[in-house]
Amino acid sequence: MDSRQRLRDAAEKLALTLSQGGMQKTTARVMTALLYTEQDTMTAADLCQELSISSGAVSTAVKQLLPIGLIERVPAPGSRRDHYRFRRGAWATLMSQQNAMLATMGEAAQEGINAAGEDSVTSRRLHEMRDFYTYMTNEMIPLIDRWRERYAAERN
Repeated sequence: MDSRQRLRDAAEKLALTLSQGGMQKTTARVMTALLYTEQDTMTAADLCQELSISSGAVSTAVKQLLPIGLIERVPAPGSRRDHYRFRRGAWATLMSQQNAMLATMGEAAQEGINAAGEDSVTSRRLHEMRDFYTYMTNEMIPLIDRWRERYAAERN
């Protein structure tokens, strides 16, 4: 098996894992195609051909991946087509976005505590939830910052 086929197989395996985790299958396939490609960028047509999917499917996947920061649209001088690539720093960006969800979960727990009152069975469960999400929020931000610093230092 040649290296190109091994890359395709690895990309498909990761896409399957991501789809089992809740990502739409086509979105996962487009993301992994951009992650595993040896090309600097790919056009929608490249993705259609590589994955044997429709342009509409690629468009939908791109619309989901761009706002969360996993891929980016890049200029391609002389080309009239949009070019996409897997975004550098995407993993830290993705985890940083999870901070908003952590905060939302903590706020939801606090709202439940306020509604249930301090001394109830419900409140005890919600206190654990709030405390967990507060802890995760407080730990995640410096953890991602340390990762970025370490990664930048290793690359320089």
